[in-house]
Amino acid sequence: MMKLAKYTFGMGDRFGKQGEAQLAAIMGGRKLGIDVAATWNKSHREHTIIGTEPQSLREEADAAVAALNYEGDYYIDADHIKLETVDAFIPGSNFFTLDVADFVGESAPAADIDAFVAKMQPYFKELAIEGLAEPLHPTEASAREAASQFLKAVQEAGKIYRHIAANKEEGTYAIEVSADETDKPQSPEELLFVLAMIAQNDIPAQTIAPKFTGRFNKGVDYVGDLVAFEKEFDEDLSVIKFAIAEFGLPETLKLSVHSGSDKFSIYPIINKLIKKHDAGLHVKTAGTTWLEEVIGLAEAGGDGLALAKEIYQGAFEKAEELCAPYATVINIDHAQLPDPSIVNAWNSDQFVNALRHCPDHPEYNNSLRQLIHVGFKVAAKMGPRYLDALETFKVVVNRNVTENILDRHIKPILG
Repeated sequence: MMKLAKYTFGMGDRFGKQGEAQLAAIMGGRKLGIDVAATWNKSHREHTIIGTEPQSLREEADAAVAALNYEGDYYIDADHIKLETVDAFIPGSNFFTLDVADFVGESAPAADIDAFVAKMQPYFKELAIEGLAEPLHPTEASAREAASQFLKAVQEAGKIYRHIAANKEEGTYAIEVSADETDKPQSPEELLFVLAMIAQNDIPAQTIAPKFTGRFNKGVDYVGDLVAFEKEFDEDLSVIKFAIAEFGLPETLKLSVHSGSDKFSIYPIINKLIKKHDAGLHVKTAGTTWLEEVIGLAEAGGDGLALAKEIYQGAFEKAEELCAPYATVINIDHAQLPDPSIVNAWNSDQFVNALRHCPDHPEYNNSLRQLIHVGFKVAAKMGPRYLDALETFKVVVNRNVTENILDRHIKPILG
């Protein structure tokens, strides 16, 4: 098993042009004493929309590492991979996020559920776990309920893992299991059962992504009860520590926060708790780099600003189509979206202030930001014209990408 670094930071780069700018942020953090490892992630869906191949992400990352003489660990994450899409990612990836959301809630065979419940019998008692305020009280009924919800999904994760293992050299990759595609957060007891299922299915998971309370909308701040989130995060760290020792899971197993980009209000909580538990962390950020590209174009003015306005107009006109696939992770108030005729009259500062994620700024527009976030298909259809603009305005675009990752993410989360 390849041992993951303690802190890993996922970076999405939809158009494949910001590898060096992203890596510069990682290196900036390391200069400050934050031992964080770069992780580039891109999903099958994103590759399909943009028209790229999985190997292109490996090539981009390797080129950035060579250009900047980076000497730390780095990872290429096959993001939200399924059995039917994994093969193209195997050669270039060394981190695999196993997406089995389609199987959550689907019941495993009765005999498999019975077998799981039988193996958990020793834990059907008052179970004191260090760090939890109250003991757990697992029962046969609660184990059976957890198995009916998650066992089939974990079994499918096992199938994907074994397929990867059969086709990739041992010790050259890491595995994440995602359990965040559920209607409600897992309780500490449910997470314990899920980790037991992972262990019993011989999946050497090094990161686990549970469901947390609140909304993790794309590219904007966390919406929810901060007190409840802190309690859940604290409990999850305690349960993971217990499960590593009890079930023989990898000692590097750590929490993964999906849609971790721009969740400013929970960063102090995460920072405090990972230090309290001396725990690792994986943050999967999605989409902020694309938004920083648009901000950089707008800030550059001239043709860059004109292109940013064109992207907004295209997104505004196709809002329903663009928003549909992301309905559960965006919350746009369409009444707050300015008409493109208004936006077309904006100067650089007005556009940047509306889009840049500074929630206290009087011109910041949360709904506009979310719409442009899901509007990357508009830029994708521009093809070379958009990519050429990124090159033309590279200095200002790259600066925004680097500063966003380093100052708004790495420092408050891990500093």
